[in-house]
Amino acid sequence: MIITQTPLRISFLGGGTDFRGFYEREEGCVLSAAIDKYIFVIVKERFDDRIRVGYTRTEMVDELDDVQHDLVREALRLTGVTKKIEISTMGDIPSAGTGLGSSSTVTVGTLNALYLHKGEVRDAAALASEACEIEIDILDRPIGKQDQYIVAYGGLRFIRFKSDGSVTTEKLTLSDGARRRLSEHLMLFYTGITRSASAVLREQVSKIDDRFEILRKMKQLAVEAKECLGQQAFDEFGELLHQGWEYKKQLASGISNGGIDAMYRAARRAGAIGGKISGAGGGGFLLLYCPVECQDDVRKALAPLRELPVALERDGSKAIFNYRR
Repeated sequence: MIITQTPLRISFLGGGTDFRGFYEREEGCVLSAAIDKYIFVIVKERFDDRIRVGYTRTEMVDELDDVQHDLVREALRLTGVTKKIEISTMGDIPSAGTGLGSSSTVTVGTLNALYLHKGEVRDAAALASEACEIEIDILDRPIGKQDQYIVAYGGLRFIRFKSDGSVTTEKLTLSDGARRRLSEHLMLFYTGITRSASAVLREQVSKIDDRFEILRKMKQLAVEAKECLGQQAFDEFGELLHQGWEYKKQLASGISNGGIDAMYRAARRAGAIGGKISGAGGGGFLLLYCPVECQDDVRKALAPLRELPVALERDGSKAIFNYRR
């Protein structure tokens, strides 16, 4: 039996420049962080030749092509595990539509577990690259490449997307005290709105040419935010989050709506400096940067939204149980 633990993520700035339509013309960059909320993947060999997949539903099939969970199916195919296998996934958040990168987290965690089941070890770069292959090239999902890399590597990272398709990651090193202070200023609230990211992202992809200058500005904000974090200028970082959200809303019509705008305005009036909807937009989790002394006021302003306590996570995808016979 193998159990992997793979972190979810929050993307701070630069999202959209990790799409092929941008980085093939000009280098993209994103500032992102793994968080202490996870998806666990359990892999176990079966006695018979069947494939069992457990998530919000349970599948029991004889042939790989009959597996309905497309991420798991293609991870099985890519790793060459085609029979005698049980896979189960469980997570710390709702299964879809939250904007915390759960699809890429499942893909990376499943690949990691299946390779370990075979007695093979893949490093973070290989896991991220193969997850991108599954999600973008094979399944044709309208997504970028940042989620796969941050959940595979973990930590707080500045990620560059080169025009030749290669990716480099730079770990931002903060002292324990600085990391704690940054975590203490971050708040996540579940809007209660789940949405299909695909519709929002397909519109965003179709408008990359028209929104190229906005994406350039968002990329520059990511660069500035990296410098702010290095100088521990955390409130300035919060202001950049606000600017980034104002730009992001211009990328596609479904990124925000009247309800989300009202939530964000209420949070800002209560003392939050900046924030954004995490992920594609349209629902899921609202990320806020807020001084500690204002956080109770923000909680009151956003009642009855459920808060998800969050801190930064150092590790990427890893095995937490590995028993092979």
